Amino acid sequence: MEFLQQSFSVKFEYKVFFTTGLFELTNTGFNDFLEADSTSTSVKKILFVADQDVLKANPALAGQIKAYFTTYKAAQLIPEIISMPGGEIIKNDESYFSKLLDIINHYNIDRHSYVAAIGGGSLLDMAGYAAAVAHRGVKHIRIPTTVLSQNDSGVGVKNSINYFGKKNFLGTFVPPVAVFNDDRFLLTLSDRDYRSGIAEAIKVSLIKDAQFFEWLENNVTALVARDGDTMNYLIKRCAELHLNHIAGLDPFEKGSSRPLDFGHWSAHKLEQLTNFKVLHGEAVAMGIALDTVYSNLSGRLSTDETHRVINLIKKVGFEITHPLLEVTNNDSPILVGLQEFREHLGGELTIMLLTQIGTGVEVHEMDAALIKHAGEILKTEYALSAV
Repeated sequence: MEFLQQSFSVKFEYKVFFTTGLFELTNTGFNDFLEADSTSTSVKKILFVADQDVLKANPALAGQIKAYFTTYKAAQLIPEIISMPGGEIIKNDESYFSKLLDIINHYNIDRHSYVAAIGGGSLLDMAGYAAAVAHRGVKHIRIPTTVLSQNDSGVGVKNSINYFGKKNFLGTFVPPVAVFNDDRFLLTLSDRDYRSGIAEAIKVSLIKDAQFFEWLENNVTALVARDGDTMNYLIKRCAELHLNHIAGLDPFEKGSSRPLDFGHWSAHKLEQLTNFKVLHGEAVAMGIALDTVYSNLSGRLSTDETHRVINLIKKVGFEITHPLLEVTNNDSPILVGLQEFREHLGGELTIMLLTQIGTGVEVHEMDAALIKHAGEILKTEYALSAV
């Protein structure tokens, strides 16, 4: 049998910027990036799509963007700032995805132009997916506005929408051309949304960096009190750990391993079961608690370290379990979620568990009886204990 073979590699490179007052006229960083990114002599356009709640909480934002591009000319601003809902609705209802494609087409946004998304992780996911498939790749700029998106989803390479009732069923692996984290956006978040993003910091510290976990323990009071400098450090360290991971051997998840999804297999199902009334970070906190206790019951993680993890989760203000995480029989929804997670990976089941704080281990099967026992311990022993 004859055949031809081709092999090539593509380099991806992008920067994550940290700033204050991104669209203030004294802040030239955004324009500097656009000038440096120029790859064509043709006119570059930039289309902004923003979370409607972000626009409401920052009523001067649209005017600031227009004034910015009146002063700086590195790209031609599409005058209409597109307002769309944030949260999972924008990923659950594919009409928003279609609408954004219509707008990209209407304004003739080409492959040398930009779709800049301002909002939380859900809007960034949808806008990134639309940009990735329009013309097979319009440049995408992310401007995350939540703790969760600034320290986790906004700095990664995944774009997606939900489909068939399954989270992130449709999507692509396409990095943004740049990410701009502006800490001013965090000031308008509710306490619940602000706290939610801390769950991803706990997650990444548990599997990547024991010293960072200890820092979280020592600074939890300041974080809950919304101290700006403390949160800025958390966001930058999380972003750094995520970027280091992406630079590893499997950034586009061709295998079955997703170590950064520690605690997520049950979290994704819980979000769906509650119709996303439980926020992603809240679900992740419960998922971390479940997998941490499971790690202990399976003989991998010490009891002392298990106590530390659960105590930190509770000190942040998270619930550690939910009735829908309970296992009552073989058809319990959470066990169905485990099977769906296996399918989503596209191969053998691979779950990250803990051997110690800062170190994870991949396992390829989960014992339903131990999952049930872990849930019972969280519901009784840990739920009733003082922090």
